[in-house]
Amino acid sequence: MSDGSCRIIGGNWRGRKIKFDDAEGLRPTTDRIRETVFNWLQPYLNQSICLDLFAGSGVLGIEALSRGAAEVVLVEKNKTTASNIKKNLSQLKTSDAVIYNDDALGWLKASVKNRRFNLVFLDPPFHADLLKKSMKALNSSSILADDAIIYVEHNANDKLIAPENWSCIKDKCAGQVSYKLFELRNP
Repeated sequence: MSDGSCRIIGGNWRGRKIKFDDAEGLRPTTDRIRETVFNWLQPYLNQSICLDLFAGSGVLGIEALSRGAAEVVLVEKNKTTASNIKKNLSQLKTSDAVIYNDDALGWLKASVKNRRFNLVFLDPPFHADLLKKSMKALNSSSILADDAIIYVEHNANDKLIAPENWSCIKDKCAGQVSYKLFELRNP
């Protein structure tokens, strides 16, 4: 396995590097995309409760904490990858993150129903065919706050059909990566 790192691009930990081991399907969101995404998210970040459902390197959740999120829950299936996230958070000396070494879909089904997230990062491994299933499971769970914002990243060649009550408010493509920001619409 090879070692990798990415830098936090904004907020309290700007310029700090987080390290991760290479793992199958692990594809940290690039600096260029993260810069755009967090510019989009700036109005929603302050004191938000975030869920990074396919955490991978943890860079999206950690970036959210760096920029003012109150709390981040990171769910990562790979044990080594989850352990790396824990090490990075320990080095950053934060207690505002909780890591679950669990399957994302299983975690959604078993998640505590009194917890509500107003910002969700949904960036599953592209090759695993998990996006549609996870969008459906997330939407049918009771963990989305009424004003929830959902960030989705997917292969640009894949057609994305979001739940009917998700309204796309931002959309961009960079190479083979398409990324979108959705807002939960209340009926």
